[in-house]
Amino acid sequence: MKGLVPALAVPLAAAAAVHALPALTARGPARRLTPGLAGMGRPGGVALTFDDGPDPGGTPAVLETLGGLGWRATFFLLGTQVCRHPEVARMIVDAGHEVAVHGTLHRNHLVRTPAGIRRDLRLAVREIADVTGVRPRWFRPPYGVLSAGTLWATRELGLDPVLWTAWGKDWQAGPPARVAAEVLSTLRDGGTVLLHDSDCTSRPGSWRSTVAALPLLAAQLRVLGLDVRTLGDHLGRPC
Repeated sequence: MKGLVPALAVPLAAAAAVHALPALTARGPARRLTPGLAGMGRPGGVALTFDDGPDPGGTPAVLETLGGLGWRATFFLLGTQVCRHPEVARMIVDAGHEVAVHGTLHRNHLVRTPAGIRRDLRLAVREIADVTGVRPRWFRPPYGVLSAGTLWATRELGLDPVLWTAWGKDWQAGPPARVAAEVLSTLRDGGTVLLHDSDCTSRPGSWRSTVAALPLLAAQLRVLGLDVRTLGDHLGRPC
């Protein structure tokens, strides 16, 4: 038995390393090596995305602001939130926006088994499709952290994983000008923006900073000559 534990430790460590390897795409140089995964699309505009909804406070306020700006965006929905607020999920589609999958639970995939991740995503896809009438194509993992299990599950379910190239850190509920400045500090032509229309995993009321930051972003994007798109328009429709 003494030799068994060290013998098992090596393959277990190797398996853990393989499981965690895709998480390197969450930050830093590795993301630049995977432009499609990062959300780099065709030039002339950017994709605008929102995570963690639907939310009865934040989502309608975001939708109203987007309507005033003439923008369409992609909303990565949590299955648990869709169950709680189905009418808000339907509002997103009725307003002409795109829905996508953020999972059923907002849990880091590094601490979940491949089978557990697949169950989570399958349930979320079914819930979103049943409520909105739309079968989602895109998936973004909680915290932007992929695992080998994530990639296996998305392939099995026909989902395309997408991260982002710029974010506003709006979950911190900072001043709207700071949210806009954070986005613009790393945003490039063809990039994808991450914001949040819900405070279910953020500081209470953080969506108010997001809503107030959108017109500030609009002013700068007009100066840069960049359109705002859904991911479907930005990355292209499947053949």
